[in-house]
Amino acid sequence: MSSQPQPYPLFIETNQKLLQDILEKLSIGHNLDADEIYQRLTAAHDPEKLIEINNRYYQKQLDLWASMLRRKPGEASEPVVPQEINDRRFLSAEWNELPYFDYLKQYYLLTSQWLMEMVESAKFDNEIKKKLRFFARQYIDAMSPANFPATNPEVLKLAADSDGESINKGLKNFLGDLEKGHISMTDESAFEVGRNLAVTRGAVVFENDLIQLIQYNPLGETVSEYPLLIVPPCINKYYVLDMRPENSFVRYALEQGNNVFIISWRNIPPGLDSLTWDDYLEQGVIKAIKVSLEIAGVKKLNALGFCVGGTLLACALAALRAKRQNPAASLTLLSTMLDFTDTGEISVYIDSAYVQKIKTEIGTGGLVPGRDLALTFASLRANELVWFYVVNNYLKGKTPHAFDLLYWNSDSANLPGPMYVYYVRNMYLENNLKTPGKLMMCGVPIDLAKINLPTYVLAAKEDHIVPWKSAYASMPLLKGQIDFVLTASGHIAGVVNPPAKSKRSYWSGSVIGENPEHWLASAHSSPGSWWPHWSAWLKQKSGKQVPAPAKLGSKKYPEVEAAPGRYVKEYCEIRDSKQQAA
Repeated sequence: MSSQPQPYPLFIETNQKLLQDILEKLSIGHNLDADEIYQRLTAAHDPEKLIEINNRYYQKQLDLWASMLRRKPGEASEPVVPQEINDRRFLSAEWNELPYFDYLKQYYLLTSQWLMEMVESAKFDNEIKKKLRFFARQYIDAMSPANFPATNPEVLKLAADSDGESINKGLKNFLGDLEKGHISMTDESAFEVGRNLAVTRGAVVFENDLIQLIQYNPLGETVSEYPLLIVPPCINKYYVLDMRPENSFVRYALEQGNNVFIISWRNIPPGLDSLTWDDYLEQGVIKAIKVSLEIAGVKKLNALGFCVGGTLLACALAALRAKRQNPAASLTLLSTMLDFTDTGEISVYIDSAYVQKIKTEIGTGGLVPGRDLALTFASLRANELVWFYVVNNYLKGKTPHAFDLLYWNSDSANLPGPMYVYYVRNMYLENNLKTPGKLMMCGVPIDLAKINLPTYVLAAKEDHIVPWKSAYASMPLLKGQIDFVLTASGHIAGVVNPPAKSKRSYWSGSVIGENPEHWLASAHSSPGSWWPHWSAWLKQKSGKQVPAPAKLGSKKYPEVEAAPGRYVKEYCEIRDSKQQAA
């Protein structure tokens, strides 16, 4: 880098792959040498601003080096870079008490700040800036000294104290995960679907190639007249809503006197890799609605959708409404997007080039492996969901704690290519669902405003998959009385929050326009779970009390097998779907 004088030549040369990867991902440049790469990045800055940033960080680098030289044995460090209190990568005493590792930590934090300020001050448009910011953060997270054995004092100390046994166990953990195809986030031996997960008693009362429909045993002598149909996300398994008895949303709904049905989506094998979005509506949601109504012997039901399950449910109800059918008494949407204007950080992966690529590769057939989808979502929170487990499992040789939600998180499902391409293009890329009549589904134009139902919309304040303001933005697309509730925590923990634990809190209040911040400012905060609030709302939409069914299913739809059924236990980890399908 001698031809490009600047305060950080070593940093730029060492990390030229970072800049090259970022520029390639942004389609700004390809196969450039270090000078050209740096010039592309710096050219987007005001020259005086660039000099000011580099000089300021160069001075901080000198201060850091000087503080290390001044430091005496046993003396506390002089933090040049403040450490975040909740940064668990550097919480152990060794990172602060041992000068060498304290220097490594502070140098890493300092250069991370430098790179992010370079990104933030660069004169790119908003979309490129968003991608640049994300990929820079990905690199920063990956290059933490905590992620490498030679620069992590905790790893070195543990190896010495265990006579190398931690290294041996870490290697075994790595080889085990390599065989499984994913990083273990929990002690997977502690759980089994049907043994201690998804154990609420019920039966499969209908199945086709795409779904099994489960009906659950009632827990009282009476149930609400209108059954409750739950449409979970098809990207993961349904039992996120039926974990263990103490945190099962399904069991809670049964305890509140509901006649509960739930869709168990198929983990798509190669032979079904040509299924479309319309197939998911017709063979999935709409078929489940019709079977549930026939079994219950009524003309109305309460419908609940979670995440993409909510998107599918809303589309299905709109399609039915276009056909002059109105089978729902109410609609509940949990962490669901209908307006995809702001899709959060996941949007950095989805652009026209990506959609064209997957359309060419799997648009008419092929699978999207569930493992790839799970890794994509994990990358949005790489420090918490990737690197923590790399360090814990492989470098320290530890077994992660048993945690049911993380077990479920690793139990992903494959999706058919045509369905996935349609979803990504029309929702994430083009945001067509919000425009009345723009999309044709099941042979009819889709207008969400035609649904016109009492609707309960739940969002999670820290949700990184469905940003809460995006869930709020979906409400103007719907008609009818809408209740909006915001729960604390994230995409899964915000939803799976049983009342018995008295954890977290939620906000509720009348919808007062399209500005979510104005709503939050006037909303009422309540401690604990949102489940009782929703249950009280649902009771008003559930008809009268009727005798509980004496048996599950009906003469037309007899029991197929006991819950949780076969589909939820199918594992189809596909490495090359087209090859296996052939």
